[in-house]
Order: sequence, then structure tokens, then C-alpha cells
Amino acid sequence: MKLLLKGGTIIDPTQNYNQVADLLIENGLVAQIGANLSTAGAEVFDAQGLVIAPGFVDMHVHLREPGLEAKEDIASGTKAAAAGGFTTIACMPNTKPVVDQAIIVSGILHRAQLEGAVNVKVIGALSKGQQGKELAEIGDMILSGAVAISDDGSSLDNNRLFKIGLEYTSMFGCPVISHAEDESLVDEGVMHEGAVSAMLGMKGRPSVAEDIAVARDIMLAEYTDSLLHIAHVSSKGAVELIRQAKKRGVKVTAEATPHHLTLTDEAVKAFNTAAKVNPPLRSADHVAALVEGLKDGTLDAIATDHAPHAFEEKDIEFRQAPPGFAGLETALGVILTELYHTGKFTLVEIIEKMSTAPASILNIEAGSLKAGVPADIAIIDTELEWTVDSSAFYTKGKHTPFDKKILKGKAVATIVSGKFVMRKGKVCI
Repeated sequence: MKLLLKGGTIIDPTQNYNQVADLLIENGLVAQIGANLSTAGAEVFDAQGLVIAPGFVDMHVHLREPGLEAKEDIASGTKAAAAGGFTTIACMPNTKPVVDQAIIVSGILHRAQLEGAVNVKVIGALSKGQQGKELAEIGDMILSGAVAISDDGSSLDNNRLFKIGLEYTSMFGCPVISHAEDESLVDEGVMHEGAVSAMLGMKGRPSVAEDIAVARDIMLAEYTDSLLHIAHVSSKGAVELIRQAKKRGVKVTAEATPHHLTLTDEAVKAFNTAAKVNPPLRSADHVAALVEGLKDGTLDAIATDHAPHAFEEKDIEFRQAPPGFAGLETALGVILTELYHTGKFTLVEIIEKMSTAPASILNIEAGSLKAGVPADIAIIDTELEWTVDSSAFYTKGKHTPFDKKILKGKAVATIVSGKFVMRKGKVCI
């Protein structure tokens, strides 16, 4: 089977390629890139005026399966990924039961093969039951296909256990992904501690809680010479700590989310539970520091932290609502609108942060359009204006702080292993 993507602007950071050309796919693999390629025997997709990029890789997704399928499942979550231009996603382990055994890793991968619209990778838990008391079956999970280890959803405050986990996981060439917030400082806080929380009379989660946790993580990674990845960075202090650590040669990488890069705690003023997330949306000075950190390479990747909840869970009083919201279907539009069309980032930079870099951090085969690799591709219309309609989401999670927002830029087709899984905005699998 042949598929020819004709006349699009092909951008591949792994080859420093950025020009109008054709891309030929054969038997699910990228076969050739060049001008005026032969159309003989191929289905032709007219990509004139569109961007052809390596499919996006989201290294921070909550698929909620097993056990929490009312919020999301593999089928709905991967359809949401396809709709957003993502061809590979890595799911976090805070499910029910927690992904802390090899058999659960294998089960998710098997289910994803049967029901997934895109490629699914699994992140295993660092501690058993994510209780922070005893290491999980890290080696067995990695040998069964886990690509990273994390207790995401909470911070592992046991310094000794975190140190051993770093050492053990790095033996397999995998990173530990840290949700960095000092639990004793965030306590029962529900939003960023600052002027807005004071005005609303809401208990805050201070940015220093993130700074302290990130500093601890970096110190242990440096001491053990281990691989560390900081999830959903939100504070300016954390950005600076990571920047200085990289200068010292610490093996640390980091990600930021579209919402932390573009929204402030002002979004919470109306007690909108769709804007409740951990770590919280912070003030404008933190947002500016995140954008600067992403630009200068301190922050390596953009990840969604897609965290859907059932409607009735979020449709309650703000203090009681769980943190998190859907992010896969809005991520690209938000980033293009706020970072590309404002002139802050180039398309090459955005594609590198959303595809090539996360693939590299997880050490997986993705994020490239080199000949011979699986044809996992996002086709993007950077000029397409559209209005976010959460009721039309493929994800089960219908809450988003971007609902009804007009965005500019969207994936119009997604290809996985040479086959369309989304076309003209509609998932076709």
C-alpha cells in the first residue's frame, strides 16, 4: 500500500528539514521525501498549504484504565489523541489498581493494540500502590514494556526511596518522572497562593512547594548520576533550578503544559472547576518564566497532562472538585495560537517540543520522518480558525478552560503506521 502526501511543507527537526516537498509512505513506513515524487500506484493526499510533521508525542496522559473508565478509557483517550494530532501517548500509572506490576503493563499494552487509535506507551509506578513506602516491580515493568517510572499524581517525599528508585531505574536507561510538589506545603490548597487566592478566600498551593521538591529531586539525581524528568513545571523558581542543573551537567529534563504556558490564576476567578489543576495555574510572572524556559531549552518538551474526569465529578463546588481536565484535543491549537501566531516560537521549535524531544526523553521510535521509520504523521493547517466545543470532544472528559475559545491552527489529519486515523477533523478508526 502506498500513500503520497503531496506538496506540503515538511518539517522534521531530526533531519533539519523544512521545505515544500512530497512524502511517500509504503507498507506503513516513510519511504522517501523529495520533489515531484511519482504518484504511480499511490493514494494521493493533497497537502498544499499544510504542514507535514512527525506525529506528536504526549509523554503525560491519564487514560484512567484500568479501573476508572467512567473518566476515560483506552478507546476514548486514544481517539482524543488522534483528533489532536498525537500519534504516540504515554499513560500514567495512577489508575485503580495502580500500574505497579508487569502484568498490568502487559495488559494495558495488549488492550491498546486491540482498541487504541494511536500508539500507547506505559509508565509504571515508582512505589507499590503509589504509597511511597516500597519500590514497585520496576525492573519487571520495564522488561514488560514500561518506558518510564513515576508516582505522578503525588510527590514521593521519602528521600531514601526516591534515591534508590532513581538508581535502579537508570540501570535500564529509563527516567524517573517526578510530580514535584512538597506535600506538607501544598496541604489542602486548591489554587496558586497569591493575590487571586487571597481575594477569593481560597487556600493556596505556594510556588515554593514546587521549588523545594524540584531542588530535592535535582540534588538526588545529581548525587546518583541518574535520569530525572520533571513533570508539568509551573513555577519560575523551578525553571531556574532546572536551568542551573543543566549547566552543571545533571541528567534532568522537564516539560510544561499548554495551560501552564498560556493561562494564569485569573482563570479561576469565577470558581471555574475546569481551571482547577495540580500544580495550579500561577500568576503572570511564572507564565513568562515558563515561556522563556521553553524557548531557551531549559524546558525540553510540551506535554498535555490530559486528566479527564466524569462530568459530575467536576460539576461541584470548587474546593471539592478533583484537579485536572482534558487536554489532548486543544493542545496544538492553544500552542499555535499563543506561541506561534504571536511570534514567540517557530513551527520547527514547536514541533521539536511536541514530537522529537518527548520521543527522545522516553527513548522510543517516534518523532522523526526519516526513511524506514513508522509513518506516524500529523498534518496541520496553521491558519485554520476554529472554536473549542467541549461537547464534541472524543474524550469522556468535557471540562477544559479553553471551552468556546477561538483558536488558530489545528491538525486536519493524523496518520499512524501509514494509515489515516483522523481525517478532516474526524477520527476514522
